[in-house]
Amino acid sequence: MSKTLTRMDLCESVHREVGLSRNESALLVETVLDCIADALVSGETVKISSFGTFSLRDKSARMGRNPKTGEEVPIDPRRVLSFRPSHLMRDRIAAGNKAEMAAKPAK
Repeated sequence: MSKTLTRMDLCESVHREVGLSRNESALLVETVLDCIADALVSGETVKISSFGTFSLRDKSARMGRNPKTGEEVPIDPRRVLSFRPSHLMRDRIAAGNKAEMAAKPAK
């Protein structure tokens, strides 16, 4: 079963690992997330070493199709956020997937 990591989980982890108070940990996490969001809003790319890169892409207008009716619908141009994991993160995820698959019993 998959679990979602929340801001509260991050704050609790900082509290345990760094030893800051819960309020200070929450403030630190909020400050880091705000800094990342502000940089992205201003059009900057955010690169976190050994983790990955957040960047913005501009998508042009195009014609889409309503899946229910089949009717063509124009899709407006927009800016989207993309994340590209670092090679270290990709390797770590792949190693985790292999360990997870090995732990599952064969049918």
